[in-house]
Amino acid sequence: FMTPHLSTDMAGIVHRYHHFGGRGYHQMVYVECAKPLEQYTTEELYARFRFGNADIKSHSLSVEEQVLIGLRFYASGTFYQVVGDNIGVDKSTVSDVVKAVSISLASLVNQFVSLPRDDQIAQNKHKFFLLRNMPNTIGVTDCTHVHIQTPHERDWEYINRKGSCSINIQLVGDADLIITNCVVKWPGSVHDARILRESALYRELQTNRPDGIILGNSAYPLLPWLMTPFLAATTPAQARFNTAHCKTRCAIERLNGVLKRRFACLNYLRVEPQGASNIIVACTVLHNIPTRCNVPLCDDVYEAPEPVEEPDQPLAFCQNEGLTGRVVRDAIVRNYF
Repeated sequence: FMTPHLSTDMAGIVHRYHHFGGRGYHQMVYVECAKPLEQYTTEELYARFRFGNADIKSHSLSVEEQVLIGLRFYASGTFYQVVGDNIGVDKSTVSDVVKAVSISLASLVNQFVSLPRDDQIAQNKHKFFLLRNMPNTIGVTDCTHVHIQTPHERDWEYINRKGSCSINIQLVGDADLIITNCVVKWPGSVHDARILRESALYRELQTNRPDGIILGNSAYPLLPWLMTPFLAATTPAQARFNTAHCKTRCAIERLNGVLKRRFACLNYLRVEPQGASNIIVACTVLHNIPTRCNVPLCDDVYEAPEPVEEPDQPLAFCQNEGLTGRVVRDAIVRNYF
């Protein structure tokens, strides 16, 4: 999906990381003879340079080559060995490069992933209203699981309710499928509502009420700024609200689907949780770059929603929050449905 312009931007991102404190990957390695990698054995290279053949090759990769290796892994999700064979480097080099590029990109998440600003809120509301007539909406939220290999430590925390290991990530998206907020750190066993309650997003929006609402499913609590559907609609107006709510909230399911199809690595990550989290955040940053630039999706990346599951009941939140949330929701039903 990368255009030459975006590829240049990506190279700049990684270059800044390496220039301002990233580990390794110096662009020049001084050697004693013209072709030491061909003339010396691995043992001789370690004796003379303290690095082996694969290590030195990884250091000699250009920034553009490192970016391409990272992007190839994100897009394909295949084994490091396969990526390395395609590009002509050792699998350990691919591992090191993916780790470094992911850390570089993840460090920029606040620049590329942010809630709509004042001048963007009205436009967001208009786009969401055009989708399914849901008023005053500035975002939709849901959690999705990224499966990982069984961790070496505290593996039980990562076992989700389906019995597999995963990281449970919370995303907020807009009507254009741009990610506006993400929380990527919780094991798969953690409930969606807890991830919300412990997030900086919750603290921020509880303190500074947004000029609009975010839609969530019934796994979340009903809050003044977070609208959930009626568990049992008792009037035609409530039923119409539920219908509009459901159809509008499908945007986050489409976003989750597009994200995992655009970056096939997110279907299964063969790394430890911290490395997986860096890769996931890197992919959220990368997702927003072409989406904002209106780069068309490839034929194999389509906007099919993820399968909808029945959510667990939300954890208990403050009763006053629920009461205020019901007042806001009832007002929306009364005035619009």
